[in-house]
Amino acid sequence: MVSKKIKKALEGSSVIRAMFTEGKEMAKKYGAENVYDFSLGNPATPAPEAVKEAIKRILDEKDPMFVHGYMDNSGYEDVRQAVADNLNHRFDTHFDFHNIIMTVGAAGGLNIIFKTILDPGDEVLVFAPYFGEYNSYAANFDAKTVAVHPDPETFQPDLDDFAAKFTEKTKAVIINTPNNPTGVVYSDATLKAIADILKEKQKAYKKEIYLVSDEPYRELVYDGQKENFLTKYYENTIVGYSFSKSLSLPGERIGYVVVPNEVADADTVIAGINVSNRTLGFVNAPSLIQLAVAECLEEKTDVAYYDKNRTRLYEALTGYGYTCIKPEGAFYMWVKSPDEDEDRFVEQAKKYHLILVKGGAFCWPGYVRIAYCVSYDTIERSLPAFEKLAEEYQLSGK
Repeated sequence: MVSKKIKKALEGSSVIRAMFTEGKEMAKKYGAENVYDFSLGNPATPAPEAVKEAIKRILDEKDPMFVHGYMDNSGYEDVRQAVADNLNHRFDTHFDFHNIIMTVGAAGGLNIIFKTILDPGDEVLVFAPYFGEYNSYAANFDAKTVAVHPDPETFQPDLDDFAAKFTEKTKAVIINTPNNPTGVVYSDATLKAIADILKEKQKAYKKEIYLVSDEPYRELVYDGQKENFLTKYYENTIVGYSFSKSLSLPGERIGYVVVPNEVADADTVIAGINVSNRTLGFVNAPSLIQLAVAECLEEKTDVAYYDKNRTRLYEALTGYGYTCIKPEGAFYMWVKSPDEDEDRFVEQAKKYHLILVKGGAFCWPGYVRIAYCVSYDTIERSLPAFEKLAEEYQLSGK
């Protein structure tokens, strides 16, 4: 008999993954070219050529025992120093290798952060809509998430609701900008206001409250939006990062955590994260890909590729009468469901071989998410299906 905790986890198992699996089954039935799967944030852009060349060179030139062996739980020291130097150059920070812990992707990073800072019964505030797995990550350590409402017009956080959601149990706030699922980039004014509220609440509750910044989409921004780094806003900020999107390497499971010296009792937090890396069974981040990404920190996936998809899809969908939030970052389109029952809308979309993810999976019903990190050809071929679906709902286009 499985545990009660895992039974509960199974009940809330990922809707996104379920839709991805259903899309694969539909592709077998109707042909992959006739199914338009927008379920998973799985980049269609190839990794930069420099990544492949780095892997080949490392395998050819370095000692296999070094390449494939154990290292410190926090990762190779020279890799961590390279990450620190890159961040310092880009964001005027002052890190060195001891501030960096290499991780098994952003998910691994968030889990080792949460294991280090959360006690049973603690609360983690999170800005809705949000990646639903955050709930599971908090529940892994017998804590729970508390959703903060967005402004329904802009999907920037509702700061009054944010301030109202703090309690004695609040231990952390998790923030994700550019945001999955909306594609919204939180403004500088929003980030400063969040930091001010956090400082006020720390003082009021006389304890540390951590801001955990989940940044897998940091480099994927459009229309002159800047790449941001949140440690400058609030001292007790811990950053989790993944190369899954920035270098199109989701299956390699490689990322890092940054703990600035300004974090209260930073050395103990760093030590705790290192222990958590080991005791959660990650031990250390994958060795070969650590070495490879350290040589590719100035590389970036083709953001213009996603921008082309974004522009075409947004113009087409709004032209058909859908209401969409225009993404400023990441590679997701957040579309208002024209059906009051979003589940029914997702089912209707399947009739046209469109695989969408309901907003409830991101704890904000009434919308659907479209992951447009697919080929441009897929975008083009899907548009007649979106148009037919709009006609079914009698939407009025431009």
